[in-house]
Amino acid sequence: MSSREELNPTALRAALVGTRFPARLHHFPSTESTNTLLLDAAANGAPEGTLYIADEQTVGRGRGGHAWHSAPGDGLYLSVLAKPSLHLREALWISLATGLAVQSAIQTTTGLRIDIRWPNDLIVPQDSGPGKKLGGILVEAAVEPGADAALRYAVIGIGLNINHASFPPELAPLATSLRIATGQEQSRNTLLIALLRALDLELTRLEARQPDLLERFTAASTWVRGKRVRVPEQGGYTGTTAGLDARGFLLVDTGDGTQRTVLSGGVRDEQ
Repeated sequence: MSSREELNPTALRAALVGTRFPARLHHFPSTESTNTLLLDAAANGAPEGTLYIADEQTVGRGRGGHAWHSAPGDGLYLSVLAKPSLHLREALWISLATGLAVQSAIQTTTGLRIDIRWPNDLIVPQDSGPGKKLGGILVEAAVEPGADAALRYAVIGIGLNINHASFPPELAPLATSLRIATGQEQSRNTLLIALLRALDLELTRLEARQPDLLERFTAASTWVRGKRVRVPEQGGYTGTTAGLDARGFLLVDTGDGTQRTVLSGGVRDEQ
């Protein structure tokens, strides 16, 4: 298998029959950002389930405006348009559900159990020290007007390092790929099919408002309970994670006896 394995849109559509994606799958050899492109399409009435996949992103974006290293043909870079019946206060559930879908797909196809650093970082644990980042999730939403704002739509962006053999020096201590973590190249087509099937299932569960999302995420992530972390927001503080609130936000018990709610992500190991 070559690390330059071509994505096969025809085979992908056939494998995704029964999900919301096959009739609305669009493949781009290169684009600036699949999320930016799909946000424009969503604003102009694109249907739910529209899927943009790129072999390369030249201006990839992560949560908080962070740049994303996108080697041509080595990773998966995709955005999905979802329209679940959720309120703005529940929007974080989409990111949590997507993390569960990615974790499930990677374990099914490679046997590797990744961790999810709340709310959206996909991490390969290391024997010593903090884990290395394998990928990330960026959810960008539009809302209906009104005091109790409902979501109009959400664009779910996913970036995964698949067959990268190495990274630029500034990223090498922090990032990894499935190829590096497993010792062998992986099929992007196989993983993408598993990921989209898992994501379709998670979105269906959200739409049905199945009540176990937060419990499943808590079980899937070592970051939700009992993790010593540092949090940069609100002037910066440290503490021990203490679960999720009803909206999916992370709770942290601090050393002064108070409990804080993390609102913007960015938690890191306290080191």
